[in-house]
Amino acid sequence: MTQYFEAKARQPDALLFFRMGDFYELFFDDAARAAAAIGIALTHRGTHAGVPIPMAGVPAHAAEAYLAKLIRAGFKVAVCDQVENPAEARKRGSKAVVRREITRVVTPGTLTEEGLLDARGANRLAAVAIRAGQAAIASVELSTGEVESLALSPGAVASALAALQPSEILIPDRLFAELGEALSATGGLVEPMASALAEPAAAEARVKRLYGVATLDGFGALSGAEVGALGLIAAHLEATQAGRPIALRPPRRAGEAEFMSIDPATRASLEIDRTLAGWREGSLLAAIDRTVTGAGARLLASRLARPLLSPAAINARLDAVAWFRERSEARQGLRAALREAGDMARALSRLTLGRGGPRDLSCLQEGLTAGAAIVSGLRAEAEPLQPAPDEIASAVADLDPARVHSLAAFRQTLEAGLGADLPAQVRDGGFVAPGVSRELDEARALRDDSRKVVATLEARLALDAGVNIKIRHNAVLGYFVETSARQAEAMFKPPLSGHFIHRQTLANQVRFTTVELAELDARIARAADQALALELAVFETWREGARALAGEIQAAAEALAVLDVDAALAEWARETDATRPIIEESVAFEALGARHPVVEAAVRRAGDAFTPNDCALDGGGGEAPRLAIVTGPNMAGKSTFLRQNALLAILAQAGAFVPARTLRLGVVDRLFSRVGAGDDLARGRSTFLTEMVETAVILNEATPRSFVILDEIGRGTATWDGLAIAWACAEALHDANKCRALFATHYHELAILEERLAHVGNLSLRAKEWNGELVFLHEAGPGCADRSYGVQVAKLAGVPSAVVARAREVLDRLESEAVSHAGLAELPLFALAEPAPAAPRGPSAAEKALAALDLDGMSPREAMDALYRLKGLI
Repeated sequence: MTQYFEAKARQPDALLFFRMGDFYELFFDDAARAAAAIGIALTHRGTHAGVPIPMAGVPAHAAEAYLAKLIRAGFKVAVCDQVENPAEARKRGSKAVVRREITRVVTPGTLTEEGLLDARGANRLAAVAIRAGQAAIASVELSTGEVESLALSPGAVASALAALQPSEILIPDRLFAELGEALSATGGLVEPMASALAEPAAAEARVKRLYGVATLDGFGALSGAEVGALGLIAAHLEATQAGRPIALRPPRRAGEAEFMSIDPATRASLEIDRTLAGWREGSLLAAIDRTVTGAGARLLASRLARPLLSPAAINARLDAVAWFRERSEARQGLRAALREAGDMARALSRLTLGRGGPRDLSCLQEGLTAGAAIVSGLRAEAEPLQPAPDEIASAVADLDPARVHSLAAFRQTLEAGLGADLPAQVRDGGFVAPGVSRELDEARALRDDSRKVVATLEARLALDAGVNIKIRHNAVLGYFVETSARQAEAMFKPPLSGHFIHRQTLANQVRFTTVELAELDARIARAADQALALELAVFETWREGARALAGEIQAAAEALAVLDVDAALAEWARETDATRPIIEESVAFEALGARHPVVEAAVRRAGDAFTPNDCALDGGGGEAPRLAIVTGPNMAGKSTFLRQNALLAILAQAGAFVPARTLRLGVVDRLFSRVGAGDDLARGRSTFLTEMVETAVILNEATPRSFVILDEIGRGTATWDGLAIAWACAEALHDANKCRALFATHYHELAILEERLAHVGNLSLRAKEWNGELVFLHEAGPGCADRSYGVQVAKLAGVPSAVVARAREVLDRLESEAVSHAGLAELPLFALAEPAPAAPRGPSAAEKALAALDLDGMSPREAMDALYRLKGLI
């Protein structure tokens, strides 16, 4: 218990898995919390301060499954292992306790075990820091070694975190209140850390220590905020990995201007990687994912989450997809080879952290073998006058055995050295092939031939004793001679008593040994131990080889993932007749014959056809309207039409083909979606308030390069209030934001904006009444819908016929009364309110200087200097 208290004091906020023999035990409050969370038995053992100690335990061989449950339940778990065996402990005295140490701390963002991870999903640890008015997010995927640093403005933190979807977020405690809302939208565990850990000097020292470098200059000109965020990650890894070396790639730096900004609300409403119910199935990612490897699936999800802004970079991806789309045989051959490749990046991470086994080495060997086969296949497909696109050529270079000789040699070593039937754990042995080590083969021969030797000795001893005996083995006595109590009587008497030495008497059996049997027992035990020790030495040699080649293996793993994504997108494009988009620097959006990729897949499964539609917008208002007012009946497909055009922009800028006859797209810098209704009761927001908050974000942040879709703004309040809000929002998007926008509404009065504003057009989704029934055509065309057909839709939904009849009656009366529309045609155009006249006296020089101070970024000396400067200004 002294050991337990010492370990618990080092990790007071974590559940402590304390190894005791074949079990991990939890004590005190840890036991009660774990038992309640995962349903294990709560018992008591011993006392502390006169009170029974609560205890719960899990078998060590099944600990991984229980760890997964605890992590999913939001716990952090410190693992305290036995770091010596009882025999070593007894050397210090007969009552010495086996030494134990915390070997790791398991948190949501530091998982590496295959059983704890989603093979097709990333598991990122992220950190946020702000310094001198600039923010930075650093992220690490510990299971693959990928590290990224993103410099951005503080206002963009929420969108960037939503794209990364980290499992765990580290944040200086002083920023917790400031960034609380941005953090809550990610769904990951938020871990406040001491602000001092993000200070530049301390953070820089930790990052240098993490990478084993003397300077960070080789990583580029990292800002103070970037160093602070990376420092938080380094501090967390030091604490959780117990000082083990980690194979991390250098930070891949990115800027806010590299990726399309998609805020959390938009990401959720468009169901990019998860549906609103939280499922992968039914999302855009699930609809287009044809990858055959886990690494490829993760890379595809990352590309969809963060579409690019550079036309050149987008077109480089599209070139690779187009190359594979045109070469069916090469694509199928590549995909077949990729199916044989394991997840090299995650296998390497486990090996370098000391958690890997023989199967992880086999994963590396299989991946490198698949890479060599892919290089050979793609080289055969190459055309002298038409080389492969740069993205494919770069991936092939990283896999080429002729270019990366060290990887080829390592692969050959593993091919020759690994056995056929590999165990899960190193301690089980049997994973080194015969012929690798002569000494190992000799030790195995003695160990494996022991049965024959024991059988021969058993027959001879039975002949000498003249009684029926058996040689058996257990962990306590080792090998022993066993016979029945009646036959043992002769063995207690001379001359047999001089040869057979009594060891144990049971109810019906008596056990003996002999000098020869004891010597054989010792030789066999030594041979088994020696064989395992030799195998462990071989494994360590191979593991160190993998660690030395970590950079090359990670590059090869990334190359396989890139090729998987390119071929998968080409496969999807071929299946769905998707086409290559035209990406340009304009502010145009011209889609012909466009289809919603998710809805189309669903209706095709049902045996129906999807109706494609055209959409043309021009931010400059030249070739097409800047703002389209979309009207039509309920269920006619307005929301689908809005979402499909937003998803086309995401797919195109992610580097994928699009489900349309043609798409010409001027790069979208920010994508906004206000579609669907939902409240936020946790923050005290009604459905309408939530809608207005999201609309406010759009009106405040949309730029002329943005793309906005709005669905039924103003529906959550009184009719005239809602119409007024919708009218004003439409004018603001047209006059102030000047962005491309689709504005769906049931306020048909807004159709008049086409005549009042220079760059507004009307679109409507068609429906027709036929023999008293409503038929939805799902076709978008110019013009405004004449009515919403709400009563007919109510009938289709199964509303009782009496209610439907009464609704028709009321509607007919309302429509016949010629209700005044308050002269909407005479309403003035929306104009931004002029600011109130400035006060005669503006802020003083001291007030301006005070407002400009960065309090969080100042040292004590700088703060004192600023105080004197302010006093002087007064």
